[in-house]
Amino acid sequence: MRLPLHHLHHLQFPATPAFLFSACMLLAGCGTAPPATQIVEVPVRTPCVKDVPARPVYEFDRLPLDAPDGEKVLALARDWTRGRKYESALEGALAGCH
Repeated sequence: MRLPLHHLHHLQFPATPAFLFSACMLLAGCGTAPPATQIVEVPVRTPCVKDVPARPVYEFDRLPLDAPDGEKVLALARDWTRGRKYESALEGALAGCH
């Protein structure tokens, strides 16, 4: 037994504007291609000094506080060459940071 279509008038279909808009948006989304993959390079900070030279042990730092002035002067004179070598190594390590 077939019912005529005029008997379906009591059924309600969700034909509200919001439903129609949502349906159109879903169908439109299916018709478009996904966006192409884009590679973006972002700069990342990295330390510019890789190897820090070891700080030398200065003779002057090991002298007692009451050491005579002559010993202090001689220790400073001997430490001067160590200090220049260390300074040169630090400058070399920092040269890549400019």
